[in-house]
Amino acid sequence: MTVVIFAQDNDSPVDKLVLAMTQQGIPVFRADLSWFPQRLELDAEFRDGRWHGTLSTQSRAVELSDINAIWYRDPSAFRFAKGLSDAERSHAHLEARLGLGGVLASLPVLWVNYPNRAADAMYKPLQLLTATKCGLTVPRTLVTNRPEAVSEFAARSPNGVVGKTFGANTVTEDGTLKVVYTYRLRHADFNDLRGIATTAHQIQDWVEKKYEARVVVVGGRLFGVTIHAHSESAHIDWRTDFGALTYEIVDVPDDVDKGLQRYMTTLGLSYAAFDFCIDQCDRWIFLESNSGGQYSWLEEATGAPINQTLIELLADGAANA
Repeated sequence: MTVVIFAQDNDSPVDKLVLAMTQQGIPVFRADLSWFPQRLELDAEFRDGRWHGTLSTQSRAVELSDINAIWYRDPSAFRFAKGLSDAERSHAHLEARLGLGGVLASLPVLWVNYPNRAADAMYKPLQLLTATKCGLTVPRTLVTNRPEAVSEFAARSPNGVVGKTFGANTVTEDGTLKVVYTYRLRHADFNDLRGIATTAHQIQDWVEKKYEARVVVVGGRLFGVTIHAHSESAHIDWRTDFGALTYEIVDVPDDVDKGLQRYMTTLGLSYAAFDFCIDQCDRWIFLESNSGGQYSWLEEATGAPINQTLIELLADGAANA
């Protein structure tokens, strides 16, 4: 049985996983969706109640019936031939998504994660609601495009507030990649909040924390790693200063473990990375979840066997579906 991986060409964690699977004798078919339809071909026929056919590139092919699991790890969008009009390109994209995507979605395999469920799980307001329903503690949060609401919200916050993005924290502007980090609002920021009106903003209570933790959930197995920040900027957002961080494997508290298991079941996920901050009373406060979250640097720093656990999940495939 073969594991199919949809991922971008330059993805070092995938490179490591594919190498390890190959060394363990597990067949792997790797592709990026940007290869379709020019470098990736689908030939599928529905008969006898199921799909028969192949998914192929110039170098290899996999029978649809031989696919055991699919790791859907943030692949690029379909890429079509030059010369198509905007209308033709839009039509081609829709047909590719419903045709190729539809065949793959109908296969009786394990998805890590199923694209529609991963897409739903990206909504941070839904994450906070789901976490609360599953017994996890979440900070008070405001979603608004009304400047006055930010001032009113902050006035009721004893420790101040932070601003966070809903989506990716990178923006390309004038050919330059810019990074947006979690920002702790200062007193002077409230003098001019006109930018709030431009779109939806996420404002959240600042939690006076001891340290943070990332919990990576693979199937039903949890890997908890504490993240200790040793610089002022990293204390606000540890992504600002990786050189100032130290890590330690930690047992996830039972109530958090149970809450995360319920969260995974509720949103239909097989893999996710969760971020928590631990406050001065040692309470674990849920911040967010990423169903495609990174884990490799934590594994390298701590030796936690996340990669091998993911390999075993994918290799078992349909048995875990």
